[in-house]
Amino acid sequence: MPIRLRLKEILEAQGISQRELARRMNMRPSTVSHLCSDKVNAAYFDTLEQICKTLNISLNELLVLEDD
Repeated sequence: MPIRLRLKEILEAQGISQRELARRMNMRPSTVSHLCSDKVNAAYFDTLEQICKTLNISLNELLVLEDD
């Protein structure tokens, strides 16, 4: 069962651009872009925690476990 980040969908729902999230988190825009893509195979816990705090969401909202 693959785990997927819902970051792109959450940003769209909150009306926040990837560039704005990168600015708020003091992170490179390319890093946020990568996390919004379907090619993410690893992410640091610190980064996930920072995303959740910045967007005021829970980890359960950010991650989804998909069926194979």
